[in-house]
Amino acid sequence: MNFKKKLSDILFLDIETVPQKEHWEKLSSKEKELFSQKTQYQRKDEITAEDFYERAGIWAEFGKIICISVGFFTGLEENKIFRVKSFFGDDEHKILSEFKELLVSHFSKNQHVLCAHNGKEFDFPFIARRMIIHQIVLPKKLNLFGKKPWEVPHLDTLELWKFGDYKHYTSLKLLTHVLGVPSPKDDIDGSEVAKVYYQENNIERIVTYCEKDTIAVAQILLKMNNEKLLENKNIIKV
Repeated sequence: MNFKKKLSDILFLDIETVPQKEHWEKLSSKEKELFSQKTQYQRKDEITAEDFYERAGIWAEFGKIICISVGFFTGLEENKIFRVKSFFGDDEHKILSEFKELLVSHFSKNQHVLCAHNGKEFDFPFIARRMIIHQIVLPKKLNLFGKKPWEVPHLDTLELWKFGDYKHYTSLKLLTHVLGVPSPKDDIDGSEVAKVYYQENNIERIVTYCEKDTIAVAQILLKMNNEKLLENKNIIKV
């Protein structure tokens, strides 16, 4: 692909989200009505809003972030080190504030960009919307107001893989398989995160899953640029 961006200028990330309330019954009547209206198109009267609520975590209006994992490259080209860090827990405001602090202090220069798989459609807007809901001023890398498309500091491995074919969707699981990248989906997948969070109370398991996705995105970008994949010894959790 002959990708020109310096790897050290990219912050790779992935987020995990869950419904704001564990059960449909915990929603107010107004929230139930709004969720029903919001999801009408997807449900098409084939499934009730109550049954559909388990998927509420994919909408920023009804979901919340429980983990943001980031990764970045350091070291020389021939000896790349990939450092991984996670912000997680029950306090979404704290997660978002700490993530913003990282962006502002280390990834706010013009050359810096964010990268995720399907990030432009999910991760980046979800984070921005939740920050606004929590009254956190958007950092420069998430505030897209007035920016032209080529000025948006975001990379998306899904978009790169499309090569202009915008009706084409490829999951992270499929893309890692076809590119020979170690699969991040060897334990849970996105559909199980809410259960692990609310029923098992196992946030550490979710953090591990989120970090594996972040590493996979970085590996995909390396593969697309015909570069050597990271070995486990070159991946460090900080």
